[in-house]
Amino acid sequence: MTATNERIINIISNNNTESKETSNLLKEKLKKRGFVIPTEYDERAELNICVGGDGAFLRAVHRYHFTNIPFVGVNTGHLGFFQEILPDNIDEFVDKYIKGDYVTEEIFLVKADICTQKDCFQLIGVNEIVIKGIRSKVVHLEIFIDGNHLENFCGDGIIVSTPAGSTAYNFSSGGSIVYPSLRTLQITPLSPISSRAYRSLPNSTIVPGDITISIKPEYRYENSILIVVDGFEIKYDNITNINFSMPDKTIRKLNFDKNMYWNNLKSKFL
Repeated sequence: MTATNERIINIISNNNTESKETSNLLKEKLKKRGFVIPTEYDERAELNICVGGDGAFLRAVHRYHFTNIPFVGVNTGHLGFFQEILPDNIDEFVDKYIKGDYVTEEIFLVKADICTQKDCFQLIGVNEIVIKGIRSKVVHLEIFIDGNHLENFCGDGIIVSTPAGSTAYNFSSGGSIVYPSLRTLQITPLSPISSRAYRSLPNSTIVPGDITISIKPEYRYENSILIVVDGFEIKYDNITNINFSMPDKTIRKLNFDKNMYWNNLKSKFL
């Protein structure tokens, strides 16, 4: 809330026709209830409403640098794990928001500290950070858990996912579903190859969020690595080491239905 007691809400929409129509309807209804809807993103807002699918939600979180302003999603996409509200239920959403009939959930993130021969970089993901081979090449990686050597991996790549991301790329790649409130990271292999030289675990591994996962590309493969953060591809040359951890930073999301997670699992996957 601002010094003038204005209640500001940001509406963030993708360019989908239905999303734009839903955003305009939402804007009208919120204005009638006394809220201010800025034409551009306002850091003083009390809420971010993201209209679209899960991709739109992830893009908004990254675009606004994992802001402390809580999010809620209106689903005009397909899967909609992050997007809780249906366009037909906007009136109910506005009423519940004004009454404070919701809970605020924390969404844990995953951080990758990537070091090359010349510099180090930091990336943060909501769902996952993936190490893959460029142009579909096989990658050769050494994997360490809390300083302990786990395996010499050979295959298409490795997914390191958050609990929220466990139902995304991780799940479609054979990983386990992890309840969002559990502070863990999951390592899921992509098409692992087992041979005399490489013994790769065929299934995912879940580790506590307070330990570090270290991945080192083997010599000659340091320039064959592609990093994918929540679907965004990034290429670094001469990677020497990648350390994955769970940062203290989280994002917040409003939940208007305590059964939404289980209902989502059943309706989306069963």
